[in-house]
Amino acid sequence: MSDAKDKPDDPNAPAELLPDKPAPREKAMGFWDHLEELRGTIIKSLVAFLICATLVGIFCTEFNHALLWPLHHVAKDYPTLDPKLGTLSPLEVFNIVIQMCVFGGLFLASPFILFFIGQFVSPALTERELKALLPLCISALVLFLIGASFSFFLLMPSTVRVAVELNNAFGLEVRWTAGNYFTTLTWLVLGSGGVFEFPLVIILLVWLGIMSTAFLRKYRRHAIVVIFIIAAIVTPTPDPFTQTIFALPLYALYELSIIISTRIEKKRQGKARFG
Repeated sequence: MSDAKDKPDDPNAPAELLPDKPAPREKAMGFWDHLEELRGTIIKSLVAFLICATLVGIFCTEFNHALLWPLHHVAKDYPTLDPKLGTLSPLEVFNIVIQMCVFGGLFLASPFILFFIGQFVSPALTERELKALLPLCISALVLFLIGASFSFFLLMPSTVRVAVELNNAFGLEVRWTAGNYFTTLTWLVLGSGGVFEFPLVIILLVWLGIMSTAFLRKYRRHAIVVIFIIAAIVTPTPDPFTQTIFALPLYALYELSIIISTRIEKKRQGKARFG
């Protein structure tokens, strides 16, 4: 008599006796095949970055004009402020162009890079993890864009305005260089975009069961202190007004992460009760 394991196609056989069937997306791959896949992912990401960086370089004057908007916007309220920036060395302008191409290329290529990385890791993920991958990537991109836009259209003009007011109060002449301006802009935009993604970390920890909403509510006051510390680090000016402008949306995102995490926990409890 043959054993039940020898008859995998028997529909009446217990589920635990049936052999595991690989998911349709899975394929047998060896170590070198995985390295080849990784190499392809890196090459595709690098090509996407180079194409985007080249486009930024071709239209660098247009990008430069757009990036100067916060300064020109504030200069309208100060007739004595000259919005023209200068350089202190022959190489400074080259550094600005390189900085613009690198960060602009990464910014434009980030959706493609995320897609290529998702293609690479998807075969190793479970169905549950795979369903969470796409919303996670889209949410990360959206939150980064919101943070970068918030910094560019609100935080950077506020920083420039406070700096001009302080210079006027001390009777100092504003002599900003292009390198100073673009370094500050890059720090603020990238820093804000990255910090605005922290709710995803919280939601992911709750989804994995590492953190709970009870913990988030219990340490809400501590979170407020941490948020203001982050605001003090990211914002280049020490004035409390600019730091508060940056901290308020972060706290709103913290409360939003608690709401979403509560729904995740209720859904998990419902599955455990009826599953």
